[in-house]
Amino acid sequence: MKFIIKDNYEEMSREAADMMAQLLKENPKLVAALPTGGTPERPLELFAQKHQEENLDFSKMKSFNIDEYIPLAKDNPQGYYYFLNKYLYSRVNINYDNTFVPDITKDIDTACAEFEQKIEDAGNLDFILLGIGNDGHIGFNEPAPYYYEKTHLVELDPDTIEANSRFFDHIDDVPTQAITLGMATILKAKKIALIANGEKKANGIRKLYEENTIYPEFPASFLRLHRDVTIIVDREAAKYIL
Repeated sequence: MKFIIKDNYEEMSREAADMMAQLLKENPKLVAALPTGGTPERPLELFAQKHQEENLDFSKMKSFNIDEYIPLAKDNPQGYYYFLNKYLYSRVNINYDNTFVPDITKDIDTACAEFEQKIEDAGNLDFILLGIGNDGHIGFNEPAPYYYEKTHLVELDPDTIEANSRFFDHIDDVPTQAITLGMATILKAKKIALIANGEKKANGIRKLYEENTIYPEFPASFLRLHRDVTIIVDREAAKYIL
């Protein structure tokens, strides 16, 4: 597990964007899974800018949502597909047929199975960019006594709902369910990067840095099972490991 500490959020974002751009240059058919939320906004913007500034070609790239709220449709401004479209897809030359999100118009079990099959049909993930929740969750794999292997339905933890309420008018508007990639699907990616900024993420980054155990109360600890993980943080998130 490699740690990269940058001075601030902008530099952290640029590091992540540069990594993604290099991977896409090396493999124009990159199969990626991308995150949503506050931290990924600037990295995705900077990644998209490389299409205009460096003529970076997204036309053969495939992009999968890591997760999606239920019951928010693709055109809902609070949805996660909408987020990726806003910060990335609409700004580059990606083929929309190569952008994937679980189809929540279907039975949930069917939607999960079909989404997982699309990832397998694409040859599994070359790269996944993760955020981390204040409680250590990755995707929407929350602290729990057990984990699902593949894409599945989750009941969101109250702490996650509260943390995400900043994106909604009222906490009661935050969905209580989501579909997320399973832990095994995440770990099958060839390369993993995790980004974190701000003091609220500092304790989780300390645990990743200092501890060597794997336990379900801290979902991000499962990243220790992977051979190629890069953690990119700003100084506030790294305050306990500097």
